[in-house]
Amino acid sequence: MTSATDNATAAGALAHTAIGESDLRLHSLVEHLQEVARLAAGHAAPFGGQAWAHLAGLWHDLGKYRPGFQRYLRAASAADAENAHIEGGAGRVSHSTAGALLACERFGIAGRVLAYLIAGHHAGLYDWHSDLSSLQARLDAEASRAELQEALAAAPPEILDHGDFAPELRNLPGGSAGFALWLRMLFSALVDADFLDTEAFMDEGKASARGAWPELATLRAALDAHMGTLAAQAPDTPVNRLRARILAQCRAKASDAPGIFSLTVPTGGGKTLASMAFALDHALAHGQRRIIYVIPYTSIIEQTADVLRGIFGEAVIEHHSNAESDPGRERLRSRLACENWDAPIVVTTSVQFFESLFAARTSRCRKLHNIVGSVVVLDEAQLLPPEFLKPILGALNLLTRHYGVTVVLSTATQPALARQEYFDPQKNIAGLDDVRELMQGGPHVQTPDELYRDLRRVRVRLPADWQARTAWEDLAAELAAQPSVLAIVNTRRHAAALHALLPKGTLHLSALMCGAHRADVIDAIKARLAAGVPTRVVSTQLVEAGVDLDFPVVYRALAGLDSIAQAAGRCNREGRLDGLGEVVVFVPPEGAPPGLLAKGEGACRSVLHGHAGDPLDRALFERYFRQLYYQCDLDKHGIDKLLTVQREPPLAVNFRTAAERFRLIDDADQASVIVRYRGPAGQDASVDQHLAQLRRDGTRRWLMRALQRYTVTIPQRDTRRLLAQGDIEELLPGLFVQVGDVLYHPVLGLSVDGGGIPSRPLMV
Repeated sequence: MTSATDNATAAGALAHTAIGESDLRLHSLVEHLQEVARLAAGHAAPFGGQAWAHLAGLWHDLGKYRPGFQRYLRAASAADAENAHIEGGAGRVSHSTAGALLACERFGIAGRVLAYLIAGHHAGLYDWHSDLSSLQARLDAEASRAELQEALAAAPPEILDHGDFAPELRNLPGGSAGFALWLRMLFSALVDADFLDTEAFMDEGKASARGAWPELATLRAALDAHMGTLAAQAPDTPVNRLRARILAQCRAKASDAPGIFSLTVPTGGGKTLASMAFALDHALAHGQRRIIYVIPYTSIIEQTADVLRGIFGEAVIEHHSNAESDPGRERLRSRLACENWDAPIVVTTSVQFFESLFAARTSRCRKLHNIVGSVVVLDEAQLLPPEFLKPILGALNLLTRHYGVTVVLSTATQPALARQEYFDPQKNIAGLDDVRELMQGGPHVQTPDELYRDLRRVRVRLPADWQARTAWEDLAAELAAQPSVLAIVNTRRHAAALHALLPKGTLHLSALMCGAHRADVIDAIKARLAAGVPTRVVSTQLVEAGVDLDFPVVYRALAGLDSIAQAAGRCNREGRLDGLGEVVVFVPPEGAPPGLLAKGEGACRSVLHGHAGDPLDRALFERYFRQLYYQCDLDKHGIDKLLTVQREPPLAVNFRTAAERFRLIDDADQASVIVRYRGPAGQDASVDQHLAQLRRDGTRRWLMRALQRYTVTIPQRDTRRLLAQGDIEELLPGLFVQVGDVLYHPVLGLSVDGGGIPSRPLMV
């Protein structure tokens, strides 16, 4: 094998080394810096940041010119050659501070922009001055000064020359409020360019698997063909005729100027395909690059992705935790596209989308520049979390004003996201800019009110006495008298309590069941309803978004008005009943637990009190959401303050702290337990096989993803108790597995009390 030292003189300074078939391959540092600069500038061009991104790329690895780094890289063992360039770890040499410090010396305060980008391109964006690990502390360190001096002594003039670059910060997209997003966009352009050029050197096969996606025009033709087939096969029913009108209306509005749109259509009105048709037509009309479909729950994302993949094939990528668990669902190209979202259609979760917008880590930020120039469909927009609403709305405004993004808020219960002013100015909502309703002002649907009137398929019965609580036993007797009925309650404990009082064969759905179990039960429910088999189901609210069930009767525990409307969407969904379906709202034996559920229930009581008309009247929802949001702190974790650029010290932003606080799912006090669910018949040994392989071979990316389908999340206090009782064991730090077969019930799921779930009394 030819040594790296033998080739050092010819190759010059190195960026990376890799194991070839017969020798140690060398990657020229000057070529790497110039190519990353070129790629980064291309990534940033759509939002006008190419000059900043180019110089960040040129200087991002300036510290690699240090003699110490070059000795370290060439001396790296063959086993570590491919990772030698990465900072961190024992014996590794810093290389990302030199360029950051040079930028500050050359450009003063404005150089801090480049310093954030360059210093964080491996470790992620830093806070400016939060603690000793801040960017300010790093730049002030003596070791950083030494790194710069050593790099300057060895770097060639063409790398150190910044040309005619003259930093200008007076016209940033969004001003001081937009600085953080603009910088993260530049960071995305840099780190993706660095990843791509490094990948091209390290693994040519992987690099060649990227790209080559079909054009949006090709995808629109596929959608047209699919919709034509669907229309030819659909029964001529009032619901299907109205769905066709909704689709036509969306397509007619697609030529409207980019910005923010709402798509307010009752549940079952065909929003998924109508919004996709609008997105494709709109993107083609305005030169946008991709469609990003954002869905609130992992539990329903596969359903939407399967529908879209059936139309568009491999042009659809899923980016969520379960997608990688099935080798049949994931190809190399789709997995690579999940890293930077360069595919034409991306289906992802709200958690992935919004946490990426506020992220600091390179892996999360890498995709941001590919959100620029896209159409983003926010499915079930009413589920945007109130405690993060202020920073989320601010980011959506910035994306639509300055980054060529169109946003579609798709829901049956449109939240009140326009500007709102209250008696208490601290509660004011800046709101979204100029939201335009797709179902208004076009040739096919005159007004949303008429649309809701035409799609009315249920009658809602409210409690006669809002103070009178219904005992579980009385409710169970009512449900048992119905051949087919869905009852939705507010908590997992309520679901178990009600289910225990219902006849044998009643089905159950809650988050105490693992994902694989829930999916099997939902499939069974759909099959039974389609076959006309009497079906009773008790569920938590997990069925209220995106789960296409169609019951003649639905009972809903008192909750937020949006939850009641979503529950109604599971009743007479296809309009097949001779009359209207029946939705019964009842007051459960216990109030909703403190927090958002209780606030929603209170706002619902207030809005419906004394209301004699239809409880699902569209006019009620704005009042409901206004009251709900007034009760909430819409920036509970202070994200806006952390990300608003400060005058003193100049350009000080705490990126890392903001990213740590922006967690849509607070799992700090939660733990995951792998349960031994073995399928509807109890014969599926997949989870046992996965666990055996994990114990034998250790963690594998696909294996850990596969096991996620068998996990249940429970509070840490329950985890500690189950661990002490010997009902679970800690398989990996923070990951637990069920011991034996008693703990997991084939109907109700995990028993958090331990010792299994006792048999329930049966009612005749």
